[in-house]
Amino acid sequence: MSHDRDRKSLWAINLGLGSNILLSIVKTTFGILSGSPALLAEGINSTSDVAYYVVASIFVRLATKPADEDHPYGHRQLESIASLVVGAFVVTTAIAIFWDSVGKLWDLFNGNLTSLGAHPYALWVALSTVFIKIILFMYVRKLGKETRNTVVDALAYDHRNDIFSALAASIGIFFAQRGFPWGDPLAGALVALLILRTGIYILRESSVELMDAVPSKELALQILILLKNVPAVQQLEELQAHRFGPHLVLNLTIGIKGTLSVKEGNSISSIVEEILMKNIPNVSRVHVHYHPANKQHADMTVEQILAESQKNTALEED
Repeated sequence: MSHDRDRKSLWAINLGLGSNILLSIVKTTFGILSGSPALLAEGINSTSDVAYYVVASIFVRLATKPADEDHPYGHRQLESIASLVVGAFVVTTAIAIFWDSVGKLWDLFNGNLTSLGAHPYALWVALSTVFIKIILFMYVRKLGKETRNTVVDALAYDHRNDIFSALAASIGIFFAQRGFPWGDPLAGALVALLILRTGIYILRESSVELMDAVPSKELALQILILLKNVPAVQQLEELQAHRFGPHLVLNLTIGIKGTLSVKEGNSISSIVEEILMKNIPNVSRVHVHYHPANKQHADMTVEQILAESQKNTALEED
């Protein structure tokens, strides 16, 4: 299962890398030959894509390394780091496109620029890019859902950004052919804002995984329901989840009857581990701490459990 996931993830990266190398050569060449700044900017955008696809490929390959003494849970966190790298490149690209678009609008306003690529070849190349990127986005998004890999999801979003960017270039070239050169930079500026929004989303989602955020209410409720099937467990007092790539490591504190022996407590912990491992997808390990149940934690709601977990995590960091 893990091997198939890694194979699909690397295939998504290699597919994007190969397509962007081809597109960067074609768009840059035709951008220069046709005198289209819009298409040339698209070529530069694809060239920057190549750079971070190479980085993503390196990180994903390193993430497949098995666990060792220094990394007992493996190296899957590198996938989230790779996603951060992609997000940073997307944000940088958005800022560059916006700055370039504003610069072109200013030059048009001052009369320093009068044409933005009216050659018919430029329009066909830009439209072909839109078509190719639509196919890549749909396919890579499908792979992202299958692999649950944040890097693949980020690359799918990047393909979607390229659709908007190439579409803006197509609109700009179309208007330029009809004597309205301002269409290109105006569309480019609007698209840059959409790309920036996507980049911030990628950075936020990747950061949440790296910061070991408190589990979602849905996960906490699922665990609470499962533990109700274990009569010996009287309370769920604390719950933390740590994500390592597609896998989860759960740490929870349960309250049991105080008169039970240590051996009986260990037996209950083993039952809890087995139930959670069996019923929650992608859980690779469960750590259970138990102690006598008390009135303070009786009938805690999901919100209270998560709040207690967050408070205890903050105390540990201090």
